Amino acid sequence: MTIYDFTVKNAEGNDVSLSTYTGKVLLIVNTATRCGLTPQYKALQELYDKYKERNFVILDFPCNQFHEQTPESDTEIGEFCSLNYGTTFPRFKKIDVNGENAEPLFTWLKQQMPKDRGNLKTKAFEIAIKPMTKSNAPADVKWNFGKFLIDRKGVVIGRYSPALAPDALAKDIERLLS
Repeated sequence: MTIYDFTVKNAEGNDVSLSTYTGKVLLIVNTATRCGLTPQYKALQELYDKYKERNFVILDFPCNQFHEQTPESDTEIGEFCSLNYGTTFPRFKKIDVNGENAEPLFTWLKQQMPKDRGNLKTKAFEIAIKPMTKSNAPADVKWNFGKFLIDRKGVVIGRYSPALAPDALAKDIERLLS
């Protein structure tokens, strides 16, 4: 099984087969509009602008599971991101990433790569947010802006801490694009 076997809903509620992205390097991110990490949208857009001509795509999945930091509708989320961060990468319907109602794509992503990559700073962040999360499963997404990197064959090759700035992924993205 690869990522291309999944179908998800776009922000308008229409089915999108992820096979649409066959042959592209993907960065899948669960996002939030009212989180301390929301400014990562700017860095994500910069990554997208830098690599999109080389078949790199960011897939944005808003999520309201972490302290209800994405209360807006899908339309309002799109407006917020466009107005405040100029985002142009594909955005999908707001989803759950953990628990019994988790989007099947995220359940699969977590099975493929159960642990985040990070550094001492990101580990400190994860310790700080632990009391605020409802997550008990070790593989659960820790917070908003968890990131999964997918190669051109649809295989998960990296999972990154929410606290890790998007530009820290540039070397891994470059390697997959060469």
